[in-house]
Amino acid sequence: MININEVIETNRMIEKENLDVRTITLGLSLIGCESDSLEKTCSNIYSLITKKAEKLISVSGDIEKEYAIPIVNKRISVTPISIIGSSCCKSAKDYVEIAKTLDRAAKEVGVNFLGGFSALPAKGMRESERLLIESIPEALSVTDNVCASVNLGSTKTGINMDAVALMGKIIKETAYLTRDRESIGCAKLVVFTNAPDDNPFMAGAFHGVTEADAVLNVGVSGPGVIKTALKGAENFDFGSLCELIKKTAFKITRLGVLVAEEASKRLDIPFGIIDLSLAPTPAIGDSIAEIIEAMGIEKVGAPGTTAALALLNDSVKKGGIMASSSVGGLSGAFIPVSEDHGMIDAVNAGSLCIEKLEAMTSVCSVGLDMIAVPGETSAETLSGIIADEMAIGMINQKTTAVRIIPAYGKKEGEKVEFGGLLGEAPIMKVNNFSCSDFIKRGGRIPAPIHSFKN
Repeated sequence: MININEVIETNRMIEKENLDVRTITLGLSLIGCESDSLEKTCSNIYSLITKKAEKLISVSGDIEKEYAIPIVNKRISVTPISIIGSSCCKSAKDYVEIAKTLDRAAKEVGVNFLGGFSALPAKGMRESERLLIESIPEALSVTDNVCASVNLGSTKTGINMDAVALMGKIIKETAYLTRDRESIGCAKLVVFTNAPDDNPFMAGAFHGVTEADAVLNVGVSGPGVIKTALKGAENFDFGSLCELIKKTAFKITRLGVLVAEEASKRLDIPFGIIDLSLAPTPAIGDSIAEIIEAMGIEKVGAPGTTAALALLNDSVKKGGIMASSSVGGLSGAFIPVSEDHGMIDAVNAGSLCIEKLEAMTSVCSVGLDMIAVPGETSAETLSGIIADEMAIGMINQKTTAVRIIPAYGKKEGEKVEFGGLLGEAPIMKVNNFSCSDFIKRGGRIPAPIHSFKN
């Protein structure tokens, strides 16, 4: 039972420490919407989404009012569209039409993002996946709410380097086609290895084929709460520090479970998972970097940063698992640059570079996230950065991702400004030595030896 002191504590977290339910994401299977006709497929998709999601916004709003819990984002994820469009899409332009349909449906029901314009060529690339990938730049340039993702590898399959090479070109083209909006298309495009089927966070969310027809996944976030809890813990040893973070994560997760179960009951849709990912925002005090610095690191990026992040990530997961048997997704700590003012400050101060961020991704919950680089960065260099990140995920049996923005016309030292949750990002320096001969080899990097488990 929750006692009055816990109620008071939770209210304080919400009012003063930026605790919120970051997202309710309705996962929808589009299996059954397929048709040989593009027009019929689009019609089926639109009808299913608008019917299944028609009460998502109103129910979320009711829960917000009744429980005084902020629910910041309401979103939808769908079955990877490369699967749904495989029968009717004969060209990249056909997939763009499906993207437009998804955008219309998202706007009709009132969600801020819809994920699942996705392909999964982890081991090999089907023709339908190639066509969807080739359609991504135009699809993201003509839509507002659609997010795209591509899973390029896994611990079991290795890394599809042909797809990695292609994605470098696709990211460059996406940046160009959305150049009038600070290349924002790239902020809605993620590449993965070991992508989970139940991730509620954008831009990488999709509704995996292992999922039910419809599920509700909830993402809870509270960097400000963790940071506040660390005040007064200056003299704690590491064991005591872990215990403090675990107990705080437990409390945060219980809030998410309350919202998830209530939304599930009211919408008559099964509760899927709680994703307890400490996802920062541009708001002051809502920063992963500041948590790391509160542990005793002068500036994030300094020696000790990766160890501090490992402690944080593991403690958050342990606390969350104690609070719910349905913890999933990417649960842990996100380290985006543009969405975390502490990370931005560290880049500007010279303590944080792409190479250090890459090292940090080996212990955080995802990967290189919302990083802006010079627009002149080559497609091969982008592919090399992606390949490095995919390798970390493959070898360490964890999800890793890259959301990188080669900001068209921008140079190192300048910045891009997206506003809202996406924030702003300084243009970071990229290693200019070439990896083009490596990327051109093509083929597949085989799965590691420890992948053979059966």
